[in-house]
Amino acid sequence: MNKSTPEVIHLAKVIDRTPSAIAMRLVNFASVDPYHKNRGVVGLSGGKKQVEPIWNEFIENKEDLIFESEKILAAKEATSIENKFTDILSGTENLVGESRIREVKVRVNQNVFRQIVLSNYSSKCAISGIDIPQLLVASHIIPWSKNKKERLNPANGICFSSLYDKAFDKGFIGLSFDHLVLVSSKLKRNSSKPYFEQYFGHLENKTINLPVKYIPEKEFLEYHLDTVFLR
Repeated sequence: MNKSTPEVIHLAKVIDRTPSAIAMRLVNFASVDPYHKNRGVVGLSGGKKQVEPIWNEFIENKEDLIFESEKILAAKEATSIENKFTDILSGTENLVGESRIREVKVRVNQNVFRQIVLSNYSSKCAISGIDIPQLLVASHIIPWSKNKKERLNPANGICFSSLYDKAFDKGFIGLSFDHLVLVSSKLKRNSSKPYFEQYFGHLENKTINLPVKYIPEKEFLEYHLDTVFLR
C-alpha cells in the first residue's frame, strides 16, 4: 500500500491517478478489512465511508467481482482478458456460449486465488519450503466444488508443492487445528518403503511454515479432517 510499490505505480498509470492517491485509497480499503483493522490500520474517516459499501459488496460476491475487476483491468491495459491470460485459458478456444464464459471465469478466478495464496506463503511450500513457482499449487482446504462461498477465501488456501498438494487433496496428509502435519493410517501402511520416511514419515507433528497474513481457519481444517483425511 505504498506509493513506491510497483503494482501501485502500474495501477495509477492505467487509471490515470497518482501513486499517492492509489496508496491512500488502498489504506482506506485496508481500514475496513478485518485483518488490517487488527493491525491497527486507520484510513481517512471520509475515505472509509466511501469504500466500506464497496468492500462489503465485494466480500459478499467475490466470485463475480474478482472476475469483473480482472476484465476491467485488462481493458484499462488496452487488452482483453483472453489475451492477458492466454496461458491459463489454453483449451477454451473451442467452447462457446455460457460454457466458455463459465470456464474462463473459473480459470481467471483460480489464477487470482493462486497469486494470493502463493504471496501469503512467500511463494514457498508450507511443508518443504520449495520456492520454485512452477512446482507450487494453491491447495484448497475445502475443495473448490464443495463450498462456493469460501472457494476464493485466502484462509481456505495453503501453498504446497505438487507432491504435498496431491497428498493433501487425496487425504493422505492433513493438518491439526494447531497446524501440525498429520499422516494418515493408510499412508503409514507404506512405512517400510524407502520413500516413506524421506517424504512423509518425518513430517508427522511438524508445524507447517505459517503464512504471512491469512491463517487456515479452524472450520476449514475441521472439514478436511472429517471429510477428506483418511483416518
